[in-house]
Amino acid sequence: MAGPVNVLDRYYLVITLLVTVGYQLLGFAIAWTFQFDKITDFTGGSNFFILALLTLLLGQEFSARNVITSVFVMVWAARLAGFLLFRVLKTGSDTRFDDIRSHFFKFLGFWIGQILWVWTVSLPLIVLNSPAVTDRGQPAFGTASDILGVILWVIGWSIESIADLQKYRYKASKPPKDKPIDVGLWAWSRHPPYFGEILCWWGVWTLSIAPSIHGPSSGSTPSAQLGTLVSPLFTMILLLFGSGVPTAEKPTAQKFYNMSYPKTDGAEPPAGDARPESAAWANYQAYRAQTSILLPLPPVLYRALPGWVKKTVLLDLPMYEWTPGKDA
Repeated sequence: MAGPVNVLDRYYLVITLLVTVGYQLLGFAIAWTFQFDKITDFTGGSNFFILALLTLLLGQEFSARNVITSVFVMVWAARLAGFLLFRVLKTGSDTRFDDIRSHFFKFLGFWIGQILWVWTVSLPLIVLNSPAVTDRGQPAFGTASDILGVILWVIGWSIESIADLQKYRYKASKPPKDKPIDVGLWAWSRHPPYFGEILCWWGVWTLSIAPSIHGPSSGSTPSAQLGTLVSPLFTMILLLFGSGVPTAEKPTAQKFYNMSYPKTDGAEPPAGDARPESAAWANYQAYRAQTSILLPLPPVLYRALPGWVKKTVLLDLPMYEWTPGKDA
């Protein structure tokens, strides 16, 4: 078997960053020129696939750990890219970009953020497949971190995939507009795909650090692998405080409120004697009161938990709450 190919640096950081920048800027040029959203999310998801395959082939390390971790990332990326492409082709456009699509620098800013997301989250696999790790030798596959990583990834990917499929089928069934989705995993979590994605990347990181946990501890490689902890942490921060939960919770609440009180448009709470025009707001409040925001839990258990547990341990933070008149 041929040895690893050294390209620019022993951790493959520069080459993977250059590939990511080039691929994303090409996507931006196409999306900006034709003013459409068909490839935006697909370009993000497929970039993970490209980096996983590229580093595996450059590193020439086809041991079980490297192959399994690379395949996990490629499977996750292929499902995400394919699902998002199917969704945008079905809907025709992505409303997230309506306010920035025609503004060059605002639209470019999104693609720069996508560069940061793809490269940062891919770091555990990039470093694992690099000569800096493969040249040191690795413990046989089957360590505790390997097993834990596989379990985390399989559970996370299953939750993410099943939740997306359940939501697609639910919408296709033309359900009542005044009720939030409360079937399958969505009855136990308000954002099961985000929970699944977080588990996936904790699984990838846990798999990738086995060479440093169970192998030689000398040199800078263990520190580099530990530094890739930024990947699952970045994923959590992004989904909990950035483009994940915050962008879904308040708009969803306002949507259901406006169904019940269309005349106020959320600008002010309804008058004391105002009657709702539908049960949408009451349905949403009931769903929110019994459904965990992230970690899937049975509604009967979640309802019984103290408020401080929900707001701290379960991360149902005050920043996610929408109040009529206050947040309009």
